[in-house]
Amino acid sequence: MDQSAAVDGLREILRGLPVLKGTAPAFDPSDAPEDPVALFAEWFRLAVDTGVREPHAMTLSTVAPTGQPSARVLILKDVDCDGWHFAINAASRKGRELSECPVAALTFYWPELVRQVRVCGSVVADAPEVAAADFLARPDGSRRMALTRRQSQVLADSGDLDAALEQAGRELELTPDLVPAEWTSYAVRPLEIEFWQGDSQRRHQRLRYTASGGEWSRAVLWP
Repeated sequence: MDQSAAVDGLREILRGLPVLKGTAPAFDPSDAPEDPVALFAEWFRLAVDTGVREPHAMTLSTVAPTGQPSARVLILKDVDCDGWHFAINAASRKGRELSECPVAALTFYWPELVRQVRVCGSVVADAPEVAAADFLARPDGSRRMALTRRQSQVLADSGDLDAALEQAGRELELTPDLVPAEWTSYAVRPLEIEFWQGDSQRRHQRLRYTASGGEWSRAVLWP
């Protein structure tokens, strides 16, 4: 099938798909707490309680020194006064980009609630013991894959993956508490956080928090 045939009609399909079909809860930006972490916790707990699938999944966006952005979906590990936490292999593409340009954006989208949260700011590495605790709490398959130490490299033969996983399994059998040196937990320390709640008539509600001098200022934005 050629390219033109493969994409033929996609525009009509895309325009025909429903959007903003979730049930938005009551939200009054004027009643929002002064601390955006408190509002995020409130929204997140509601997402969990209402059965949103994988509410802790988030899009992590990074940028290369050339200015080229890249994005992928990861799992949020914690939120506290130090920031929004996630753990990755520092030798991966995203790890290298964070090392060279330590800024990132996080995006959460909960369609069942017609809600989105965007977080952007600087990125710092957590203490090594935080990364170690995260790694040791991961399922066996996740740890084995991380111990192949080849994420994002070109895979020429699936047999190479099988062999690397077998070797990683042997490493874990010999040293159950093994943590690869490149496994790193990061925190996004936000400079800006936006809470968005959609409306079918596009009268969206947007509340932006901006950090300045250790304090948060709030502003309601046009849809």
